[in-house]
Amino acid sequence: MKAPPLSVYVHLPWCVRKCPYCDFNSHGLKGALPENAYVDALLRDLDQDLTRVEGREIQTVFFGGGTPSLFSAASIDRFLAGLKERLPLAPDAEITLEANPGTLESGRFAGFRAAGVTRLSIGVQSFDPQKLEVLGRIHSSDEARRAAGEAKAAGFDNFNLDLMYALPRQSLEEARHDVLEAVALEPSHLSHYQLTLEPNTLFHAHPPVLPDDDAAWEMQVECQERLAEQGFVQYEVSAYAKPGFECRHNLNYWRFGDYLGLGAGAHGKLTDEGGGVTRLWKVKHPEAYLAAAGSPASLGGVNAVAGEELAFEYMLNRLRLTMDLGIREFEAATGLPVALIERSLERALSLKLLETTAQGWRTTQRGRACLNDLQSLFLPAESASRKVNA
Repeated sequence: MKAPPLSVYVHLPWCVRKCPYCDFNSHGLKGALPENAYVDALLRDLDQDLTRVEGREIQTVFFGGGTPSLFSAASIDRFLAGLKERLPLAPDAEITLEANPGTLESGRFAGFRAAGVTRLSIGVQSFDPQKLEVLGRIHSSDEARRAAGEAKAAGFDNFNLDLMYALPRQSLEEARHDVLEAVALEPSHLSHYQLTLEPNTLFHAHPPVLPDDDAAWEMQVECQERLAEQGFVQYEVSAYAKPGFECRHNLNYWRFGDYLGLGAGAHGKLTDEGGGVTRLWKVKHPEAYLAAAGSPASLGGVNAVAGEELAFEYMLNRLRLTMDLGIREFEAATGLPVALIERSLERALSLKLLETTAQGWRTTQRGRACLNDLQSLFLPAESASRKVNA
């Protein structure tokens, strides 16, 4: 079985302040940022994982968080130099760094560009000052606009803007205005996703008043139409890009590619020579990670994925994409016969969550709107009721 493409995810867990909706492994910064110690730990972590991927070429790198733009360009450069010393990096590798407009000093984007970053993802979320305050964001709408301008001035023709909709007390007009403001800044990519109340967040404990499901759906449809008018093609449930600017790193996730996970709480997925798939993750807390990185104690867990569980994990990711899914693609990615999911496919087709195409199947608009229901059809038999409210 041919090894799938390989990516590297690097988790930088600190932020200035934890947002009330955020359920990521992020920690408000208290005191000085331990940049040098953390980069050292990342490289020890990489050394520990090398035997699992030795000689394989890296196609993409993604610095996520937290707020990676808190780190200096020198630190990003030092990590990338160490990575390239240990593994081959594709000449056209996509290297993305997430940035918060409220953490940017003048000229920092140019430094990231010089360090080798090829793509930015800027967390705007909204251009409405009141909504930014409710969301706990530390930047203003003007700072978001300046960040986009600085990205272009630094030579980034490939950058993403993150936007949320169905925000507390948001109207349809306000959601539309956010999208039009974002498009005016000429990004190559937009992530546009609905605010949800996740467990273990401040919003979950103290829920704000959100638009109801009908209003949220109306916002989604309206914003999709505006994005399509501006030349943005939806290629994933929450991702829109100008042609040729789809996020290659995220596409590798959704196509069930391999990735190393480096950093506190980072998850990885790797395929061995025999086609076996293993998921592994690192300890979550930054202090524990700093102390253990490079040793077996840094592993939070390891899980071999096989059979129906493997088929489910593949479909869980792949069904997010709007592009066709074929039999050969499923079998090549999982090493499993498509017969294993035939009943689930038939059920999804009967519910009009999937449709047949010349290549195989495609998620319908209904399927994208009811994605959780569609994905649940492929749960392993022992854990699925296979009941769908559709």
